[in-house]
Amino acid sequence: MRMRIKYAIILFFVAALVIIEKENNIISRVSDKLTLKFPQVDFVGLNNTISARALTENDSLLIGMSSSLLPVLKAQRNCTSLQAGMKMEDMKDLTDRKHLILMATTRTGSSFVGEFFNQNSNIFYLFEPLWHVERTVTFEPRGANAVASSIVYRDVVQQLMLCDMYVLESFLLPMPEQHVTAFLFRRGSSKSLCEWPVCTLPKQGSNERFPCRLHRCGLLNMTLAMQACLQKQHVAVKTVRLRQLEFLRPLVEDFRINLKIIQLVRDPRAVLASRIVAFPSKYEAWKKWASQGIMPNDEEVGKLRGNCENLQASAQLGISQPPWLKDRFMLIRYEDVALEPLKKAYEMYRFAGIPITPEVKKWIYINTQTSRSSDNVYSTHKNSSEQFEKWRLTLSFKIAEVVQKVCEPAMKLFGYKLAKDAATLANRSASLLEDRNFGMA
Repeated sequence: MRMRIKYAIILFFVAALVIIEKENNIISRVSDKLTLKFPQVDFVGLNNTISARALTENDSLLIGMSSSLLPVLKAQRNCTSLQAGMKMEDMKDLTDRKHLILMATTRTGSSFVGEFFNQNSNIFYLFEPLWHVERTVTFEPRGANAVASSIVYRDVVQQLMLCDMYVLESFLLPMPEQHVTAFLFRRGSSKSLCEWPVCTLPKQGSNERFPCRLHRCGLLNMTLAMQACLQKQHVAVKTVRLRQLEFLRPLVEDFRINLKIIQLVRDPRAVLASRIVAFPSKYEAWKKWASQGIMPNDEEVGKLRGNCENLQASAQLGISQPPWLKDRFMLIRYEDVALEPLKKAYEMYRFAGIPITPEVKKWIYINTQTSRSSDNVYSTHKNSSEQFEKWRLTLSFKIAEVVQKVCEPAMKLFGYKLAKDAATLANRSASLLEDRNFGMA
């Protein structure tokens, strides 16, 4: 009996060593791929049974995975303000600098709300910088793969908060030459990247792209962008790719970053209705159900449920205000912003600890009182108080029923009322909103 126990213990430790060695080899191979700039990375070899919570609580594993995954990102971290051509006296006082993340999902009005910060000339604002990371490094949506993607996204945002624009170069295709690129996603949505000194005139006779809205700019120089970031008083990033609040804890606890996080949510029925219009090919199953009565498969319904559960988990964590998040998290509904944009702008700015500026107030007035709305689904110009509930007239009630069934816990948390029938759904005089302040003053 003793011999059996002895051999069982030996076998256990041998098996553990084999598993650890195997995962180290996998992570090493992934690291090599990232360093070599391969466009696809597959994390299938990682143990999909590892939960995000388990990894977050295991500091040594988290640090080991993070450092293994991101050597190419860390390579630029010795880039100092002096290397960027900056003098210390040119940098804004870091003790007063605020950092803000606007965390949302697609079709929740995040582009519109992001403009509240983009229009502030004291803020260096970046629009969806993680788009390039998502396209360059491919992860499966669940298990350890989702954990790995969250770590990569988080570490990239951490460097951007510190004005390290070079961190994005590892994910740009083609690779920038001498820190100059023509291929930054939606550059024109960031005023800071379309103004002097970042916006330089294109060379005469060149075929350079001009991705800015109001100016003819030459190619984007990342070094100039870094200088502009260091000269601004504050930094803000809008992203729909950071989905789990718990992974942002290292950023909150980074003494170099004075971080505030705003999570923007919207009625999941409205989100699905908007996505069906904006991304018709991806939501073909839902369109067929509305038009032909063909029910979407379990996978599509599962995606919807997973999205709502992730939103709910992050919001509950933030609202609970654990010590590391105290006074650093704000939950806001798009519907409340649409109804009272200036009031909610003041609330967000007060939470962020940043003074609102006349240019922000002017932009909100002009862009929320327009008499006609744009047909562009990405437009930020709208009569917000009239437009935010148009989905109620177009969404099939049978689709709304499915959303209500799988997303009911999240909807109750966020204060969205269930519609009992098609007539209630289409009756815009019957509000689907409950009063909520989410524990905020």
